[in-house]
Amino acid sequence: MKRYEPMSIRQIVDLVLDSSKGRNEMYEHRAASLWTDVMGQGISRHTLRRYASKGVLHVHLDSASLKNELFYQRPAIVRAINDLLGREILTDIAFH
Repeated sequence: MKRYEPMSIRQIVDLVLDSSKGRNEMYEHRAASLWTDVMGQGISRHTLRRYASKGVLHVHLDSASLKNELFYQRPAIVRAINDLLGREILTDIAFH
């Protein structure tokens, strides 16, 4: 059995996240959870579902006019969420 140098729990978690590409998934999950913080309660009330996958935040809304309005604000919303995350995780937003 091979012996390793002792590691802290934080080092072990970082090692696991880096090796399994889990860090990007973790940041995508955080990006989806920041939707309410960035958009506020008014728009959040019309949000049915949200999730991030492969750099795209998918947001399901119950209002067609709100979808149309937010469509034109996509770059600003992506920039705001990425700024809160501190890295470029999202590339686009898809409204459904």
